[in-house]
Parts: sequence; C-alpha cells; structure tokens
Amino acid sequence: MVVSKAWTLRQHFQGFPKASDFHLREETLPLPKNGQVLLEAVFLSVDPYMRPYSQTMMKEGDVMIGSQVAKVIQSYNPSFPVGCHVVSDCGWRSHWVCDGAELTPVLPDWPQDIPLSLALGAIGMPGLTALYGLEEVCEIKKGETLLVNAAAGAVGSVVGQIAKIKGCRVVGCAGTDSKVSYLKELGFDQVFNYKTATSLEESLREAAPHGYDCYFENVGGKFSSVVMPQMREYGRIAVCGSISMYNDTTPQTGPYVHTHMIFKQLRMEGFLCARWKHKHQQSLRRLMAWMTEGKLRCNEHITIGFNNMPAAFMGMLQGDNTGKAVVKV
Repeated sequence: MVVSKAWTLRQHFQGFPKASDFHLREETLPLPKNGQVLLEAVFLSVDPYMRPYSQTMMKEGDVMIGSQVAKVIQSYNPSFPVGCHVVSDCGWRSHWVCDGAELTPVLPDWPQDIPLSLALGAIGMPGLTALYGLEEVCEIKKGETLLVNAAAGAVGSVVGQIAKIKGCRVVGCAGTDSKVSYLKELGFDQVFNYKTATSLEESLREAAPHGYDCYFENVGGKFSSVVMPQMREYGRIAVCGSISMYNDTTPQTGPYVHTHMIFKQLRMEGFLCARWKHKHQQSLRRLMAWMTEGKLRCNEHITIGFNNMPAAFMGMLQGDNTGKAVVKV
C-alpha cells in the first residue's frame, strides 16, 4: 500500500483564495493491478484556470484539479514502463494509481538539457494554448500588430515569442518593471507597466498608433474595454482568460463591445486548447524545435515542496511569477 498526500478544496473560495480554503489529507492507495501504473509526482502546475474551474466543476472536499509531470514507479501496463515520465491530470496529489488511459507520455526524444517541468509550460498546455490562440483563432499573419496582456505569464510570454517568430510586431504589458525588462529581453517590440502607466489608453496608443490587428486576451474586465476602440478593422481577438475577474465577489459590468465589433467588423472567440487535441503531438514537437533552436525561451517560477501548493497557487494569482509557476516535489 502507498500513502499519498492530496490537497482538497475545504470550502469554495469567496474572493481571493485563503490558506484556510485548502485541506491536506492522506490517502491510502491500493497497489496497481494488471493494466495499471503507480505514479509519483515530480512537478505540479498551478494555473489561473483553476480558480474559475473550482467554482463550476468542483465540490467542497474534492481534490484540487491540475496537471503534473509524474514518474511511473510501478507498472503493470507495458505502454508505461517503470521510470518513464508522463503528464497526468490527477490533480494536487503526490501519488496516484490509474490505468493510463488519460496519461500523456512526455516526448520520447525529450532533450536532457531541457527541464521536464516545461511539459507543464512552454512544451505543454500553456504553449499549446499560445500556439492555437494565434494560429487557429487569430489566424495571425506576418506584418500584423499583436497585443497580449499578462504578457510575462506562462501563456503570454510564449504568445509574444511565437508572434515574433511569425514576423509580427508585438506589444505586451505586465505589472512590474522587472517583468517589462524580461519581455524586452524576449524580443517584444513595445512593453509597458500597466500599473504605473498614467493612462492605459494613451500607453496602448503610443505603443501602436495605427491600432491592433490581433489581441490575445488574458485579463478581461476594464482592460478589454480600453482595447476595443483601438482594434483595427477586421481585427481578431482570442479570449484565453480573464484573470482580473476571477476573484470578484460582485460581477463586473460594461462598457459593452457591440458597437466596436459591428463597425470594425471584429471577430472575438473564446477557446480551450483541447479543441485541437488531435494536433497536440505535432504541435508539441514544433514548440520543442523552436526551443532547441533558441527561438523560444522560458522562465520558470519554481516553488519547492508539495506542502506549498496553496501558497504557490495564491502567489501565481497575485502575479508573483514571471513565466510558468511550478511546484517541485
């Protein structure tokens, strides 16, 4: 028998999450049977989507949702030999027994000098989200101008770099001067700190006087309302997230987008990267190729210790991370 640790949702979040909203419990797992494997977490992901998903898809007492890179430590499934690494969606658990149906092996030729934790970041769901948002939703073209907010996060930082690879002009914004400097190092054309800007409207206009062809939306709320008038005709908006609204206790209201969307003939589309699951393996190899060629760079904000999962999650929600937030067991 194996004793596993698991973080559960003690009570639904009211506003910003608190440490008391989580509970750490121990679970006794059965030994794996024929066709099953025993996983041990190596890296766990904390992501913004967990905040709204917890409200709509979880009950109090459920194990917190999330992905992890895990090592197979016992196996009765020939597809997953002992010692191999997989990406699992088993949540905030230290160990888990499963039949392998929902496991994704890390790329078999994963380079030794690339951290496995990136399978939760640029070579994982955030990287796929960036790629599909640009190619499938925005249908971005060489020479166009892209705006991405929360640009120093796990998704935003990859969005900007892929757009540069494709020959676009990239404007990004972030909430600290150190993040602004980081984005400039990544090759963003214009970057500003939205928290210290005198006027968000003027900062956006100065960065792109002729407007924006594409907008990769991670923030929502008032920021989005300011961007709409500065979209160019036939602009495309990929709605990936709305982190500025996730902890609201009172829903935000208007201004509304209809007039701008009609007269500028804009296209706004929400998306989840699972829509293109059939492309994942090919897309992961594209992302890995850009990384090994030096065209894609990634920063990670690593928290040590499974017991620090809630602290890492709350820190990510308040913007402590530059790049992908990961917990190393």
